[in-house]
Amino acid sequence: MEKKKLLYVTQEMDPYLVLTDAAHVVKKLAPYVNDNGLEVRVLMPRFGIINERRNRLHEVVRLSGINIIIDNDDYPLILKVASLPGARIQVYFLDNEEFFKRKTVFNDDDEKFFDDNAERMVFFCKAALETVKKFGWHPNIIHCHGWMTSLIPVYMKTQYAKDPVFSTTKMVYSVYEKTFSEKLHKNFLKLALIGDDIKDKDLAAFKDLTNEALTLGAVQFADAIIQGSESIKELAAIKKMAGKKPFLTYQEMDNILPNYNEFYQSLLQ
Repeated sequence: MEKKKLLYVTQEMDPYLVLTDAAHVVKKLAPYVNDNGLEVRVLMPRFGIINERRNRLHEVVRLSGINIIIDNDDYPLILKVASLPGARIQVYFLDNEEFFKRKTVFNDDDEKFFDDNAERMVFFCKAALETVKKFGWHPNIIHCHGWMTSLIPVYMKTQYAKDPVFSTTKMVYSVYEKTFSEKLHKNFLKLALIGDDIKDKDLAAFKDLTNEALTLGAVQFADAIIQGSESIKELAAIKKMAGKKPFLTYQEMDNILPNYNEFYQSLLQ
């Protein structure tokens, strides 16, 4: 019988980029889940800080060349790939010179939050789903990690809802403690409208443009929620937004492997 498929979409993953505990969570999960019943792939941004030679990234020419349209502007997508050390898992890196060539991640050398983080996020989320379509690989579960992925649940339930590639896909979102205190640029809500099937009301939860707002927006559209950090200030609001959706409470690092895998299996039944 063909294995079910799970896609991790993350803004960070050990050993390529470590900003928070999420990088270690994805690194531990991917090989374990791949060896215990599901076929796993990983998508993440190719931030300029990631060393291509050391990590043996190479371009996937047949999958590169997509143009991602944001607010009537075209941005070329370059797709690169590496094999996760010690595991039979492909990690795909979404690259664009304008958004990801810089040698810092979300802040400049003076620790100022990049003005175009909103555009970078919209590009990454749309590019991730377009890349999966190009794969012709139908994920049964997409599990998102990090605020930069928070538009994917919205897009899955609106613009991509009728796409046959995602017809059986369950959307899981991990919530973590906030990692930025700034606000996204005010053009975010306009940029996020990537197609006719997304309406202003679909982005209502995002309107405050904060890290907390991104989390609530993702939770609203996800099929299931995982509490990724032990301490989350907005946990009550998150649980209220989640309602009766499947919710996995915080798991100690020693327990995440069997417990997350069991959670995935419950969603596939």
